[in-house]
Amino acid sequence: MRIPRIYTPQPLAAQQSLLLEAHASRHVLMVLRLKTGAPLVLFDGSGREFEARLDGAENHHARVSVAAEHAVCSESPLHITLVQGISRGERMDFTLQKAVELGVAEIIPVLTERSVVHLDAKQAMRKQQHWQQLVIGACEQSGRVHMPPVGTPRPLNEVLSEPASAELSLLLHPTADAKLSELAAPAHNQVRLLVGPEGGLSGTEIAAAQHAGFISVQLGPRVLRTETAALVALSLLQARWGDLV
Repeated sequence: MRIPRIYTPQPLAAQQSLLLEAHASRHVLMVLRLKTGAPLVLFDGSGREFEARLDGAENHHARVSVAAEHAVCSESPLHITLVQGISRGERMDFTLQKAVELGVAEIIPVLTERSVVHLDAKQAMRKQQHWQQLVIGACEQSGRVHMPPVGTPRPLNEVLSEPASAELSLLLHPTADAKLSELAAPAHNQVRLLVGPEGGLSGTEIAAAQHAGFISVQLGPRVLRTETAALVALSLLQARWGDLV
C-alpha cells in the first residue's frame, strides 16, 4: 500500500515529535483512519521529505515522530508562473490541481474584463485559501516537495503593471502567428504563462499584455477551453525545457 504523504507548514527535522495541524490531522485520523504506528511521509514545502510514524492522537490532533530525511528530485528545472484568468467553480479547481501536477512553480489568479466570476475582498480571500488547500492536496498526491504559492485574486492590469521576473512571457491566443515550437529556450529557465478565462481576453487586455512584454502564441488549429489550453501549454513547456519525457 502506498504510504500517505502529508504536508505541514512546520519546519521539519529528523528525530523530532510534533502535532499536525487540524486539517492534516483530520485527514490522517478521520479520512485515512490510520492506526498508531502507521508510516507516513511528511514534507514542509522547503524541498525536503521525511519518513515519519503516527504515534497517536492528542486532543483530536495527530502526534507524529519524524525519522530520516529523504533525497527527493520531483521539481522541474523550469520555473513556470501561471497567470490564470479565473474561471467558474470546478473548472478553476481542475486547472490549478493539474497545473501543480505538471510542475507549475507559482499561480497568480487574475480577474479580467470577461471573467464570469466576480469577487469582493472577503470572497477573494476565501477563494485564495481554498485554492491553496487544493494545491497542498495536489502536492501530497504528486510527490512534490515545493509548495507553489497561490496569489490572492487581482485585476489583470495590476499584474501587468508590475516588473516581470521571468525572461520569457507567453500569452495564449488562438489566432497568434507564433508557435511554442518556434521559440528559443529562456536563458534562466523562467517562463510566465498568461491564460484567459472562459471568454478569453479582450483586445485591450491583449494589447496591454503585449505592451508588458508578453509574446502571443497559439497551440494549434483548434480553439481550446481555458482549462485545456493551460494544461496543454504547461505540458508542452515541460516537454521542451522541463522534465516531461
